[in-house]
Amino acid sequence: MTGLRWGILATGGIATAFATDLRTAGHDLVAVGSRTQESADAFAARFGIDPAHAHGSYEDLVADSDVDIIYISTPHPMHVDGARLALTAGKHVLVEKAFTLNQAEAKELQDLGRERGLLVMEAMWTRYLPHIARVHEIIAAGTLGEIRAVTADHTQSLPTDPSHRLNALELGGGALLDLGIYPVSFVWDILGAPTSIRAVGRLGETGADTEVATVMTHAGGAVSTTLSSSRAAGRNTATIIGTEARIEIDRVWYAPTSFTVIATDGTVLETYDAGTAGRGMQMQAAAAERFVADGTLDSDRLPIAESVAIMGCLDEIRTQIGVSYPKE
Repeated sequence: MTGLRWGILATGGIATAFATDLRTAGHDLVAVGSRTQESADAFAARFGIDPAHAHGSYEDLVADSDVDIIYISTPHPMHVDGARLALTAGKHVLVEKAFTLNQAEAKELQDLGRERGLLVMEAMWTRYLPHIARVHEIIAAGTLGEIRAVTADHTQSLPTDPSHRLNALELGGGALLDLGIYPVSFVWDILGAPTSIRAVGRLGETGADTEVATVMTHAGGAVSTTLSSSRAAGRNTATIIGTEARIEIDRVWYAPTSFTVIATDGTVLETYDAGTAGRGMQMQAAAAERFVADGTLDSDRLPIAESVAIMGCLDEIRTQIGVSYPKE
């Protein structure tokens, strides 16, 4: 099967961004579900969805026989419920990152997908972008030599309102799950699973983390550092450092952007520019459709087992900085 028919569960900002990229790239967006009919109707009107497929409940969305795959775009604590609902109804799922609230929920979805023979995939869209693909080609060619270190940050100045989802513990608030997931997933992508994790953080008024920094070691002794903040905007760049050369990825490194490959003597070996690739969320959608079509039902860039393992890493980081959620 190719050209899957997409439904979107929830109608917030990230759903709007994803739907925009789906439409721009010509994917088949056929349905939406919201907690209210009014919100579903407004979203459907904006994106040219047949009003008959604008559903005022998530239950009605997953029961829609014209939908093959559902993008789960609720806040983190609701991911597991939405994905479980869709999988039980026989729909493939692309689940917004962070994949779930914790590793136990992630493992539940992994098991349910395997049991039902359905795709369960984390929407870490950065892994599917062209500049990241080129980075992996350069690494595979041995251009960098032995990779010794990776560093990345994701820092933004975001709302400080205690009731905002970024700061509300009951909504999975905190810089780590919303922002830190990007650099943590990135160092896993380049260096593999960490062999040790050290984390420090600062908590805000609500108990949610506002800053988190990690130092991790990886196979062969390579080290990584990550920084996330929801209260201050930094450079949002990433660097991969090898014995022969380094890759400096420009801001914002987790979206389509440019990078430079620089030899240890300062010689520029390559420059890359993503040009006008836009936000690029449609590329993960195309990948999901491919994994269903080829029958693998798993991502070659971010296997479901790795998403589960990364959630375990985030659990450990939260333990070290003293953050837990009411739902846990």
